[in-house]
Amino acid sequence: MSNIPRPFCEKHGMTIPVVQAPMAGGPTTPELVAAVCNAGGLGSLGAEYLSPGQMEHDIERIRQLTRRPFAINLFSPDADEALSGDFATVSEFLSRYHKRLSIGEPEFPKSPGENFDEQIEVLLRLRVPIVSFTLGAFPARVMERLKEQSIYVMGTATTVKEAKLLEEAGVDAITAQGSEAGGHRGTFTAEAESVLVGAMALVPQMVDAISVPVLASGGIMDGRGIVAAMALGASAAQMGTAFLACDEAGTSGTFRDALLQATEDQTTITRAFSGRPARGLRNEFIEAWNKAGLKPMSFPWQNTLTRPMRRAAAIANDGGLQSMWAGQGLRLLRRGTAASLMAQLQQEIIEAVAETQKRLPVARQ
Repeated sequence: MSNIPRPFCEKHGMTIPVVQAPMAGGPTTPELVAAVCNAGGLGSLGAEYLSPGQMEHDIERIRQLTRRPFAINLFSPDADEALSGDFATVSEFLSRYHKRLSIGEPEFPKSPGENFDEQIEVLLRLRVPIVSFTLGAFPARVMERLKEQSIYVMGTATTVKEAKLLEEAGVDAITAQGSEAGGHRGTFTAEAESVLVGAMALVPQMVDAISVPVLASGGIMDGRGIVAAMALGASAAQMGTAFLACDEAGTSGTFRDALLQATEDQTTITRAFSGRPARGLRNEFIEAWNKAGLKPMSFPWQNTLTRPMRRAAAIANDGGLQSMWAGQGLRLLRRGTAASLMAQLQQEIIEAVAETQKRLPVARQ
């Protein structure tokens, strides 16, 4: 009996089946991560764009704020593509926005981003309890070292095929990322735009196909969505957009305002900001990019190239030039602290279960 794995929530001491999604680039602060953990969920820090020193600082800060398990997320190095694309054309397009923001001309990226191996060394040295990843699989050598330290590993899949590959690679749990989800598409076996399976269809198929816990992700914003996901066999719901308006989130003011005014049909999938497909709010930059018919540089080079513009736009409160990643459940977004949101979700779960029992004919027999 001792070899039978404990249910996902029980294993991580969760009293509410909610994983706060790791949203790299600022939204997931140590304060948000810790608040979700302390409220009974599992908080996750999106660390892809953090230097090793920044990662260590944020991990130590999380540990100052909570004693509960938490997760750190990175992108798979498999997602990194060789440098390609027309820098001159993309730079010329960006130049007008750099002038508008009063920053220097676009510069050719010296490197694609942070060093993956150095980031992994920080996670191993600090013995973080949970490591999650997306955009592919971790190298076998990295998985072996994580397992040696009994670190719980979670991957992201957008198809059953990908879930099976991750299970074979040794992950402990898999996030089923539905097409409704905000941020980068986790697809790694096909062109992401051709693989847009909704969470309602994806989750039960994945649950039936693999033996590790499945987390449901995509458009889940309240207790009703959590109960629906678990009815389909998910062990918990991973929610990102729902936390973007929380007091502890690092979401910029213009991003918050745009989210609270947006509707479910105002997101799109674009490669304009990073070179890789990601779902976010339509804005001036995306529309202009599409009209120009440009092709981005490869990922993550395009992401590095557009970063100065995006950062300056956030400081200048210019929402038209920011990458505002968000899912399709926008009308259900709420303000407040992470603790208050978690409490609301817990109550909504109870109410949704009761309401579902009332509505099911079999429950009344």
